[in-house]
Amino acid sequence: MRDRIFLSSPHLSDEGYEMHYIKEAFDTNWIAPLGKNVNEFENELAEKVGSKAAAALSSGTAAIHMALRAAGVGEGDIVFCQSLTFSATANPIIYQNAIPVFIDSDNESWNMCPNALEEAFQKYPEVKAVIVVHLYGLSCNMDKIVELCNRYNTVLIEDAAESLGTYYKGKHTGTFGDYGIFSFNGNKIITTSGGGMLVSDDSERITKVRFWATQSRDQARHYQHSELGFNYRMSNIVAGIGRGQLKVLEKRVEKKKAIFEFYKKELSSLEGIKFMPTNEWNQPNYWLSSLTLTGGVRPIDIMEALEKENIESRPLWKPMHLQPYFEKYDFIGTDVSEKLFENGVCLPSDTKMTDEDLKEVVEIIKSLWRESWNLQKELSIGSI
Repeated sequence: MRDRIFLSSPHLSDEGYEMHYIKEAFDTNWIAPLGKNVNEFENELAEKVGSKAAAALSSGTAAIHMALRAAGVGEGDIVFCQSLTFSATANPIIYQNAIPVFIDSDNESWNMCPNALEEAFQKYPEVKAVIVVHLYGLSCNMDKIVELCNRYNTVLIEDAAESLGTYYKGKHTGTFGDYGIFSFNGNKIITTSGGGMLVSDDSERITKVRFWATQSRDQARHYQHSELGFNYRMSNIVAGIGRGQLKVLEKRVEKKKAIFEFYKKELSSLEGIKFMPTNEWNQPNYWLSSLTLTGGVRPIDIMEALEKENIESRPLWKPMHLQPYFEKYDFIGTDVSEKLFENGVCLPSDTKMTDEDLKEVVEIIKSLWRESWNLQKELSIGSI
């Protein structure tokens, strides 16, 4: 039996770039947090995306937490947050004892709806920050969102955990707001096994984040702490993996795009299928090839059929305003994010997939439409 086909699993470089930096860390006995790899990974990532400064942290969640703290978000403050996302986007709002208000998506981008955001600003003009998410490697409609945040003088944080390598109008996602965050979790387009990065053009705030993330140790011979600290810094080993992975980012994006285009070519003709939107202003990284269904075949049918063949797939994210923990908070919008969740599925998008793997996935999905068509035909004959 062949190996399991994963949704999106770690993919180390064929060239062994990661081991070069890991070995250097071992050879110098510098495996603890901080070190050359951390410093260089920050510099290389910042240069890659076009930001002035970056802080390498233990996770993307930690990066969002530090962004909120750097933005001055505190107890009782309102933070607008995209509803269609993973809970890691919203949890740090609670860490800061702030109040999330969830914003609906639009069908044009699957991301934060500018119209719903404007409605939210009118209802909560005192909002302290906005967190947008570039879901599945699809960029938000940033021009409209940036304009609204500027108009209301509100800090903009971009959760680009899923969109490293994505461009909006020629510029990297994560670099339009005051702060941008990236994740290097095992399922992301490049990985450090776990880790994240906070980027900003405000070098002073990034320096402050590094201070907070290293337990807020004051400049003193003894251990002295004048502010609350966090153990959020990335290790030198992990950063070494990241440096190696960064060298193959373009290859990973190219493969993700090829996977998406194969699925779209083979499946678009099936009744009721609509693929995630790609716009003229968006150059996605195609992190996960996702689609919605409106016909008789449902997302659960696809997921169960693939799982029987040891192939992983997933639903779209369940919106935060529908989550038991967050349902008490306000939601601005209609039902777009809810409909996307109900009708959406993420197909296996692992960059190690072979052509044979892709053909197998497509054939399994097509067989569901054949079965549905045959059933309809039998029912039609039986009613004569």
